Amino acid sequence: MQTAIVITEQPVSVSVPVGYSFTLHCRAEAHTSLQYQWFCQCQSVRYQIPGATKQDLPITAQQTQLYTCRINDLYRNVIFSDWVKVEVHPYVAGGLLPQLWQGEPVIILNPTDQKVEVGKPLQLQCAAVGVPAPSYQWYRNGNVLEHQKKKKLWITQTKVSDSGTYLCCASNSRGEHWTNAVDIRIGTCRSEKLFATGKLALLVGNNHYQHHPNLMAPVTDVFELSLLLKQLGFQVVSLLDLNKAEMVAAVSRFLQLLEKGVYAIFYYAGHGYEHLGRNYMVPVDAPQLYAPENCISVQRILQKMQQQQTALNLILLDTCRKWYNPECALSQVQPLEPWGNTVYGYATSEDAEAYELQDGEFSSGIFMKYLKKHILQEKKVTHMLEDVLEDLGRDPMVTGKQVMEIKHTLKEARSLTDPICPMGAAAERWGCSHEPPSETVTFPCGVQAELRFHRLFSNVLSVCAKLQDLPVHVTDAQLMLRQPTGWQC
Repeated sequence: MQTAIVITEQPVSVSVPVGYSFTLHCRAEAHTSLQYQWFCQCQSVRYQIPGATKQDLPITAQQTQLYTCRINDLYRNVIFSDWVKVEVHPYVAGGLLPQLWQGEPVIILNPTDQKVEVGKPLQLQCAAVGVPAPSYQWYRNGNVLEHQKKKKLWITQTKVSDSGTYLCCASNSRGEHWTNAVDIRIGTCRSEKLFATGKLALLVGNNHYQHHPNLMAPVTDVFELSLLLKQLGFQVVSLLDLNKAEMVAAVSRFLQLLEKGVYAIFYYAGHGYEHLGRNYMVPVDAPQLYAPENCISVQRILQKMQQQQTALNLILLDTCRKWYNPECALSQVQPLEPWGNTVYGYATSEDAEAYELQDGEFSSGIFMKYLKKHILQEKKVTHMLEDVLEDLGRDPMVTGKQVMEIKHTLKEARSLTDPICPMGAAAERWGCSHEPPSETVTFPCGVQAELRFHRLFSNVLSVCAKLQDLPVHVTDAQLMLRQPTGWQC
């Protein structure tokens, strides 16, 4: 009984630069000796390769072609291997391939940013070399696009929901390589208008200090600024009275969620100081004679904001800029990159104090008094801050004491009122805390009280209690809310 020929090793497709030398392999088993013959197809023409009668076929890549191997035994049984593609790339930039390249994928063509009208087609393209030839998988906003597994991504009719950040992974048995991420905008904004891919804000107000005089204004200023930024479409986290560990954790989480194209605002109100152009925020647990290691460096925060390729970084510091401890060394901070996207708004000038203003029952920073007046304006953010500076400068209460200062490298006319064209999910993950539902508590005596909750700040929850109708056996009742001993918010 004759046994069929069994191929034990199929040749594999490859993707290589022109001039690259490699070998196709084919192995088979049978009860008789076997003969091999390689064939090639180029532009629909198939032909037998002269002299290619071994299991291995050495090739020096010149042009893209298809290959297969015919195997026959002494009983005239014949079988063909799979057709494989040798894709040859004539233009591969020098230096892309490692000196000792082992066939792992290397991206040689990256997709590019695009703006597409709704309903029009979208095509993104990438390419990689690799042995074996890489497979491809496209992603949008970090999510797998199940049906986009080719070098070219094709969407016949685009929708607004197709906007986002795209990238592709090329992989084979030797590794993987990712393309650059690109932003695709589908007809959501007028092409001549600037936009944000998201708007995120972190507001910190420190009022109650353990070793320093308490402040009155930050609680009001943070609350009111939070409401205004939400009107502008910002996702806001507002925090009160943070120690150093809490400030570090809040800033770290904020930085993690920043993405390319996002408008980011960091606002701080509380004790602070400046020395030789470097600004420091004082946590509520800082010692009496604080040093840089007890505080938070603003410049370090800004450096990390820039690394996220944000479109706008706005730093608002409502704090003093005096230096009280000249014997302390400065913390080490690397120079900022010249991205042209950064704006500083200082409540006061260098080596000066920032003042609070008593307004009826509430206190407010005088800087915030005028910032509230102008922040909703539809104009370049630096021009908006100039209006704040001019109004503050005309206030007779601080004439000769406090003058606002603006520093910036903003090269585009970006405004806080610019529209949002979402590219990622950062805004969905920031500032999305929900208020607990109201609930009714029944005491052993039968009295019931309704509890209502309202989130004033991201880390401050107010609780209101109201007595319900009293049982017939209760003639009088009083309700008192008290924070348990040792409990912390």
